Amino acid sequence: MNERRRSDAPAPSHPLRWLPEFLEISHRRLHQGNPWTNLALPMMVGVNCGIGAIVFFVACQAVFRFSLDGIAGYHPHSPGGEPSLFGETTAALRPWLLLIIPSVGGILSGFLVYTLAPEAEGHGTDAAIDAYHHRQGQIRPRVPLVKIAASALTLGTGGSGGREGPIAQIGAGFGSFLGGLLRMRPNERRVLMAAGMGAGVAAIFRAPLAGAIFAAEVLYRSPDFESEVIIPAGLASVIAYCTFGLAFGWAPLFALPPELLNVLSFNQPLHLVSYTFLALFLVVLAML
Repeated sequence: MNERRRSDAPAPSHPLRWLPEFLEISHRRLHQGNPWTNLALPMMVGVNCGIGAIVFFVACQAVFRFSLDGIAGYHPHSPGGEPSLFGETTAALRPWLLLIIPSVGGILSGFLVYTLAPEAEGHGTDAAIDAYHHRQGQIRPRVPLVKIAASALTLGTGGSGGREGPIAQIGAGFGSFLGGLLRMRPNERRVLMAAGMGAGVAAIFRAPLAGAIFAAEVLYRSPDFESEVIIPAGLASVIAYCTFGLAFGWAPLFALPPELLNVLSFNQPLHLVSYTFLALFLVVLAML
């Protein structure tokens, strides 16, 4: 009986059992499709999303300059790497207007959304995820334009929110529009839509690698991510970041103090050796 139990026990799995399957999947994905779909279209999405991020950023700055800054006299500090496009006024602070201006901005934003594009309501990322999974990647062309205007009104007048959700839906809308314009299949359109999500985030936050990973992982609640999205999203994110950088410079969004900048800056190629050992160690740790 003991011998039978020992023979029925599963054999210990080899720690590198995943390597052959990984190589096979990588080879198949690198050789499927065509250069137009895999390279050119994500780059076009990146350019469009970079321009969309520029328009969104300028719109937010303009609304803030002529509402909270110019009328209410509210002058907050912006991140160190973010330019102030319209300067700062000398208007005196009127605290009571900080109760009125956000309310007016919210009313105008809500009217615009519910009149022209109700799907542009809310955070933005949730609507993009819904379009990816349940609408075959289809987003009406007017949605990114309405989202730019409505979000600029909300954020520029001091409404509660951030840029991540709006720019994700704006970028997704541009990707979906390009896929629909070229009459692409639903699966290809969904990939372009996801790449647009990452490209928008990469541009507005000046973080191309983070944008690519964001596009691949935000589509799921589990630890998995959409692996077919990662390469198109990477290309689109880099191009969008470069497009945005051409207009507003290449400084990081959040500047570091000089004492930390000297420590954390990369200026020695030999550091790549230690980074390589760190990466290998993390791979083994992830396997375990």
